[in-house]
Amino acid sequence: MLSVDDVPLDAVPDVIKNYHICVMKNMRLDSNVISRANQMKLIMQFGVGLEGVDVDAATKHGIKVARIPGDATGNAVSCAEMAIYLMLGLLRKQKEIQVSIEEKKLGEPVGETLLGKTVFIMGFGNIGIELAKRLRPFGVKIIATKRRWSSNSEVTLQSNANGITDDLVDEKGSHEDLHRFASNADIVVCCLILNKETAGIVNKSFISSMRKGALLVNIARGGLLDYEAVAQHLQSGHLGGLGIDVAWTEPFDPSDPILKFNDVLITPHVAGVTENSYRSMAKIVGDVALQIHAGSTQLTGIEFVN
Repeated sequence: MLSVDDVPLDAVPDVIKNYHICVMKNMRLDSNVISRANQMKLIMQFGVGLEGVDVDAATKHGIKVARIPGDATGNAVSCAEMAIYLMLGLLRKQKEIQVSIEEKKLGEPVGETLLGKTVFIMGFGNIGIELAKRLRPFGVKIIATKRRWSSNSEVTLQSNANGITDDLVDEKGSHEDLHRFASNADIVVCCLILNKETAGIVNKSFISSMRKGALLVNIARGGLLDYEAVAQHLQSGHLGGLGIDVAWTEPFDPSDPILKFNDVLITPHVAGVTENSYRSMAKIVGDVALQIHAGSTQLTGIEFVN
């Protein structure tokens, strides 16, 4: 018999010893909490990001850690759609539109189109691929960076019944091309994983290399962006707009000065929060729980990181 409990965050350290599986969403599991998980077999993130789990501590205590791949659940698709939502919101001046409605003005403001823009996808993983697929019909040029480009399947898309393929990416680059690509883009979209190498990667030097008036969108992790650098370049007008679904601290302070700018849009970490992705991930969680209950050691539908 399987038992499922929804445990309050502050109670987790005291009761985690009673459980075999921990499915986490926003809580941080440090070495102290993990050391109390005497029966734990698996820590599973309800999504992709695992920066809240001390993986080394889990490994030390013989606990497997896994994420749910975004390409299999619709999470990557949901995040890609949110990136486009933020792009369009900035281009069509969403905050100014609201002011026009309140002031009963018609035909204002004058916005811009995605058509003809160059979009730099920074981190061409599952989200980046889904974003490129959806950007193609808008008539944009797509440039992207990835540490290793392993196969053509990552950059091509079947376009018709005759098997003709269109390249998803017009120009491919690596980590060494970040600043050059930023200088050529009208919109930069952060799709990177947050780790020691990428923390604060969008810093003063990077933003300075962007075109004056270019837009910056982040649907990955808040820690990729250097707060002071972003604020400074918004203030100077060099950064033309900021669209973020993730912030430096969460929940983000609604009175933070960075939100006072007309060209800043923020959503509360909901890029992957859709009915489609949540149902798909919930099914995988249930399937994995049943597999463990049945004594299986070959778990499917998840990606282990240790």
